[in-house]
Amino acid sequence: MDFEQNNNRTESTEPQPTEPMLPPLRKPPVEAPKKRTGWRIFWGIVIALSVLANIVLFLALIGVVAVFAAGQKGIFTEEVIHAGPRATKIAVITVQGIIDTEQANNVYEQLKTARQDERVKGLIVRVNSPGGAVSASDQIYNEILKYRNEEGKPVVAFMQGIAASGGYYVSVGSDKIVAEPTVITGSVGVIAGHFVLQELLEEKLGIQPVIFKSGRKKDWPSPFQPVTEEQRQYIQDKLITPAYERFVQIVDEGRPSLTLADVKRLADGSIYSAQEALDEKLIDEIGYLDEAIEQVKLLAGIDEAQVVEYRKPFSLADFLHSSSQSFLKIDRSALYELGTPQVLYLWSI
Repeated sequence: MDFEQNNNRTESTEPQPTEPMLPPLRKPPVEAPKKRTGWRIFWGIVIALSVLANIVLFLALIGVVAVFAAGQKGIFTEEVIHAGPRATKIAVITVQGIIDTEQANNVYEQLKTARQDERVKGLIVRVNSPGGAVSASDQIYNEILKYRNEEGKPVVAFMQGIAASGGYYVSVGSDKIVAEPTVITGSVGVIAGHFVLQELLEEKLGIQPVIFKSGRKKDWPSPFQPVTEEQRQYIQDKLITPAYERFVQIVDEGRPSLTLADVKRLADGSIYSAQEALDEKLIDEIGYLDEAIEQVKLLAGIDEAQVVEYRKPFSLADFLHSSSQSFLKIDRSALYELGTPQVLYLWSI
């Protein structure tokens, strides 16, 4: 019995096998839902473009309304530059920069605005221009002269900075000419330029122009061949001389204090300072805008007047037009002007 008990004790003291410990179960991390960044960007762009399109349409609508209103009331606004009674006005119209068809149309619209206002008793034509195209200069001169004759109201030219060649041409249509002390004027004459591209095309670029024409003089002068003396005289007789004679004629008619011989003597292309122009009777007075205003008052027989200047407001159409112009634009008209002599009443250094 004791032996069995000892055996039992021995068995009880032996280490009992244990089950292996399992590591604790860990749940796999839950993945966050993927952000749909691409779609968000896409819809953001769509919404932004939609807002932008609506803004453009709104501005376009405003522009259409403004254009319609301008058509009803005139395309120019008035800026008061000299206080006075509103019942009596002197209007200032501007000829600024190179004279071209756009400039001539602009002057026409300003004169039209003045015609429609019965309170306007006289005009000042503010000229700051070296001249430009022959036809455009003549159109402006004619419109000023027509205003004087049809409306029976005085017009005084006021020269600032440069009023040479075509700038002087348009000024002669006025009753009187007032010039600032530092003005450059004169340059009564005609100029035309012509490019000969033959060497550039044939020797540098390897291009051989081929011209088809119906008559010997059809392409005179051609940019693809040297100008001959006969061609030079042809252009002189057909373009330069008639334009020059027209210039001399309108100065002779517009400056009664000068004889035809005086005009021809002065019409050699020379420029004149204000004092020289006054001495030669090309202008009537040296002064500033105040002196021009006094001249209009004197001619119109009025004591006081509100002086207004016509200004064309910058419109949406102007913005769209300017934004569409490239920095360097070469189109068909530019190529045409490059190869065709441009006859100009223009002074340049």
